[in-house]
Amino acid sequence: MSLSRRRFLQGSAAGAAGTALAGGVLIGGARADADAATSAAVPEQDAYPFHGDHQSGILTPGPRTKQPFSCFAAFDTVAPGSSASRNVAALADLMQTLTGRARFLTGGGVPPDLGVDQPPSDSDVLGPVIPRDGLTVTVSASSSLFDDRYGLASLKPRKLTPMRVFPNDSPDPAWLGGDLLLQLCANHPDTIHHTIRDITRHTRGAMQLRWKIEGYASPPRPAGTPRNLLGFKDGTANPVGSLASELVWVDDPAEPAWAHGGSYQVVRIIRMLVEFWDRVSINEQEGMFGRRRDTGAPLDGNSEFDKPDYAADPHGNVIPLDSHIRLANPRTKATADQRIIRRSYNYDLGLDLNGNIQAGHVFVAYQQDVHRQFETIQTRLINEPLVDYVQPFGGGYFFALPGVSGARDWYGRRLLAA
Repeated sequence: MSLSRRRFLQGSAAGAAGTALAGGVLIGGARADADAATSAAVPEQDAYPFHGDHQSGILTPGPRTKQPFSCFAAFDTVAPGSSASRNVAALADLMQTLTGRARFLTGGGVPPDLGVDQPPSDSDVLGPVIPRDGLTVTVSASSSLFDDRYGLASLKPRKLTPMRVFPNDSPDPAWLGGDLLLQLCANHPDTIHHTIRDITRHTRGAMQLRWKIEGYASPPRPAGTPRNLLGFKDGTANPVGSLASELVWVDDPAEPAWAHGGSYQVVRIIRMLVEFWDRVSINEQEGMFGRRRDTGAPLDGNSEFDKPDYAADPHGNVIPLDSHIRLANPRTKATADQRIIRRSYNYDLGLDLNGNIQAGHVFVAYQQDVHRQFETIQTRLINEPLVDYVQPFGGGYFFALPGVSGARDWYGRRLLAA
């Protein structure tokens, strides 16, 4: 029996379990580098630096542009009293604890033995010796952290606001916001599980989980850029190298001094209506993306990394004018500084209340200016054809803190000491 679009959309629950008609949406991911384009075998890197001007987990060096597994966990911080000075001191303690745990877990090692009369210091999920396993811990703050509780309002990054709701988005409060966001990425899912358990154990009473979602990156099949759950290669045009650095790190003199070296982070949790998508013809699917599904090539090209020639196709006879790639990246001089760095993952939450597959995309983007970059692109995507098959329902805007410079530094020290 055929399934009508209207009936499918009306029959599913809202929010994380829902499938209401969605607004235009950036479909993200990370581009494999040139070496990976010719081989499906991409080696895993054992460790990434913890100390530096920038946090790891934003631009990942090496043969992989991101680790295969991830977790995005949003927390509400706990302010212990009505005094801003007391609360900011408690926040500083929390950030120092977070730094200590992240420094140890990303470096690996043997947990301390607390003796037989104490609970063990580690869950032992990873065995008696914690491997590094390519773990990165990236800490970001939302605009809510800069409210009256901590007296930080004057130090808020200039472009940091609550996440904008675009037309036909279906926001679910259970999946939105949070004062702090931890982005955990690693080579294996048990490392992700171990890390979130360790951090929540050591920060109990100082911050409380608000929402959490785990993701995975598909391997290149058969080669090149990995695919999203709609079957298309995802992130082919992601900027790399020096261009990526120029688009990501905040260096605007108008921003608070402490924020230089950080980055604006957008997280959008997007359900994909995969069962309905699978009933759409291949010609229609490729027209919506502007790329071939099998090779990832633009519709006017032959291979994945061919650049579409929009000037030769001004009326969209080959690549439709409302295709995703044409709207997201028009490839003009005027839009060159609007590009973003995407670090997205697939997710699968099982079934919704109506028995439909509840899976999709954790879209993650980093940029210097969330308004100039993400919001400008997303505005162009309003009412694109893909809106019938995707539903953004959660996430938020965050500011990835500058890096931890050395052994005596800690997350947010320059902010909280300002």
